[in-house]
Amino acid sequence: MDIVINLTPFINFTQLPADQMFLTVFFTVGWLPLFILYLYASKELWLYYIQMKWGGKQRYIFLAIDVPRGNEQSPRAVENIFSYLAGGHMSINFFERWWLGEWQVRFSLEVVSIEGYIQYIIRSPIKYRDLTEAAIYSQYPDAEITEINDYSKDPSLPERFPDENWDLNGGEFTYTNPMAYPIKTYRQFEIQNAGENEAVFKDPNAALMALLSSLGPGEQLWYQILIQPIGFDWMGMADDEIKKIFGEAIAKKKGALESLADLLLQALHDLSEAIYQLWGDIKDEEKKTEEKKPKTMIELNPAEKKKVEAIQEKVSKVAFNVKIRYIYLAKKEVFNKGKAFGGFVGYMKQFIDLDLNSIKPDMEQTVTRAHYFYIESRRNSKKNNIYRGYRGRDGVIGKLPVIMNVEELATLWHFPLESAVKVPLLQKAPGRKAEAPMSLPVPAEARTEEFSAFFEDIRPAFISSSPKPAESGKTEKAEIPSGKSGLKGQAPENLPFA
Repeated sequence: MDIVINLTPFINFTQLPADQMFLTVFFTVGWLPLFILYLYASKELWLYYIQMKWGGKQRYIFLAIDVPRGNEQSPRAVENIFSYLAGGHMSINFFERWWLGEWQVRFSLEVVSIEGYIQYIIRSPIKYRDLTEAAIYSQYPDAEITEINDYSKDPSLPERFPDENWDLNGGEFTYTNPMAYPIKTYRQFEIQNAGENEAVFKDPNAALMALLSSLGPGEQLWYQILIQPIGFDWMGMADDEIKKIFGEAIAKKKGALESLADLLLQALHDLSEAIYQLWGDIKDEEKKTEEKKPKTMIELNPAEKKKVEAIQEKVSKVAFNVKIRYIYLAKKEVFNKGKAFGGFVGYMKQFIDLDLNSIKPDMEQTVTRAHYFYIESRRNSKKNNIYRGYRGRDGVIGKLPVIMNVEELATLWHFPLESAVKVPLLQKAPGRKAEAPMSLPVPAEARTEEFSAFFEDIRPAFISSSPKPAESGKTEKAEIPSGKSGLKGQAPENLPFA
């Protein structure tokens, strides 16, 4: 059977002038990419519009956290707080996302130093205020939580840069390696005491507290960690990293265009096989080629074993999408970029594990520096971006977020231990408050007076009659009933007085 291929239409097409050739291609298939681009842009604009509309309705609250004096709680307590905050994760369905514009709200963990005065702050959605307070009180029962205003919106601070009086240095921090690898965590800062059976915790927060407390008049330093609860889909990324270490094949997720290309290639493959019958020899050669076998755990070197164990340890705990920002804001006459930026980078370098991961400043995109062309305008643009992103607690401006589990977060943001960190201007709660026990041996007369005063104080709470309005418009106090129904008199004789 003879196969005849008619190439006349193709030859006629190649002989057309260039403009007619272009129009022919455009009206045949050229409109399709433009139509797909239009649909994609329309989808993104709609999603942006409804998400901005929904996000504008959300309300937030700023909570200042003061832990008791003499705090000896390790970062493990803060790790439990973050695990509890993961309860704010929302399961958003198709209708809520594409019609209502809902998205996963974020918490903001902040440490601020204003002229050396240090305060820990959590910015929480109002609807999760009870969740946030319960998480803190569950680990720090004697902590004091106070609602405060947004310090970054102080009227005395500038709105944009350049400014006559103020200058700014800031940026974001990100991972150096893939997100599946963890940083050095607080457990690695525990040092075993020689001759003792307990470990001593060398708090990495000591460097941060020293930097924050060194600020003087006209200087402020803001440290922000935005956390967004996520599900468990990210664990597949960690599994892929482990497969890379073992040398296993990774199933690559294909997009729509790649899938279409595969279908076309498969169709060509089937057509050529049906016509020429040439692929049998190639398949035989492929079978002869030995496949590369993946490594076993025994065949891994020490560095590879450490990576596998660290990744598995990271995925065993709850995780968040995380964005880290730093801002140093100061009057121009006292502005000291070297002290602030160098000190903060030095604090972050404590968490470097060269075999696994580390945190570095994003010098290319967000750190407020520029070289070569339009230096001042580009630098001011970066200052305004980081300033606007910080004040708005924006999770989109700047670098893409990284993934950290609760142990890594507790390493970066926890209350300093009193025994390891001495900070004179760190706001703290006064300590445990409690009444004296009732069993203390006091004289009978004092005890009788104490009970009488007690009943005198609580008497109005037992009165059911409502106050009567006076002629002057003021409210008169309710009268106390007399007789046996009243609360006057001595305490009963059978009370256990000393």
